[in-house]
Amino acid sequence: MNSKKQIVGREEWITRLPKKDKQLYAMYSSVVDCIVTDQALMAVPVDDHMVHRGDGVFESFKCIEGNIYNLGDHLERLERSCGQVGLVLPVPLDEMADIVVQTTRAGGHRDALVRLLVSRGQGTMGINPYACFHSELYIVVYDLPKASLERMPVGVSVAVSKIPVKPGFFATVKTCNYLPNVLMKKEAVDLGVDFTVSLDENRNLAEGATENIGIVTIGKELFMPPPDRVLAGTTAKRAMHFAQQLLKERKLTTAEFRPISLGVARAAAEIHIYGTTPNITPVIQFDGKPVGDGKPGPIAATLFDMLKEDMVPDSRRLTKVFD
Repeated sequence: MNSKKQIVGREEWITRLPKKDKQLYAMYSSVVDCIVTDQALMAVPVDDHMVHRGDGVFESFKCIEGNIYNLGDHLERLERSCGQVGLVLPVPLDEMADIVVQTTRAGGHRDALVRLLVSRGQGTMGINPYACFHSELYIVVYDLPKASLERMPVGVSVAVSKIPVKPGFFATVKTCNYLPNVLMKKEAVDLGVDFTVSLDENRNLAEGATENIGIVTIGKELFMPPPDRVLAGTTAKRAMHFAQQLLKERKLTTAEFRPISLGVARAAAEIHIYGTTPNITPVIQFDGKPVGDGKPGPIAATLFDMLKEDMVPDSRRLTKVFD
């Protein structure tokens, strides 16, 4: 027989919140306009449209050795995503950047991931976005999985996903509606591979659950899927920038965004994964078969070193958090 559930007040509710360590270091919420480090209190109102409709946008970036990497590019993409779905920024970008720094510092960890979310806001359990009071800002600082930049990873495995690709418009906006992405990650775990990559309607490579993909052909051509069909990743953007230098050095013959058929991918000399956490990671197995000679390729190694150099303490792409 089901037991009768108790109706409690504010204090009793708070005392019953779980104390389990979830490796959440700090959170800012515009709902209360302050920062909290007690992870039991890190919550979003249930009537926030982001919770029950996925109506919000977000960015994830990292703090490395006390500095946030590439914050400007992430905030620019956040502003673009807000514009695409008609969301008003809760605060100007410069103020948002300052709150990000304050929240990261409050977390007390020099190495951390930062999740920045802008929601449609509270006010309705219905679907009408105009019934929400105003947009809200949430910033969460949390554990950064080990992803060393000292040495390039030995390589990962990638399978072709069976999860349908997001329709064009939704593929290019970083919204909080991530069910296809979650299912892709579940798929990768179930298949025993590191990542899966989706295909577009023409069976060209699209993207991973949270990563971009690129290839290098035997003819030293570097291709990435066009950004009108995938979410344009900030790490992939930096990799393409570095690739232009490799063109000048004649280490590459081409570096551009171009549709990549499954057949071309299978014949690639190198395949790369680009992302905030994996950085630039070589793929050594694709669709069940070795990529090239089954070892990380020279272009992956060079791009990895260039990204590593981009994250050194004197880089203009770093935002200082800790002294």
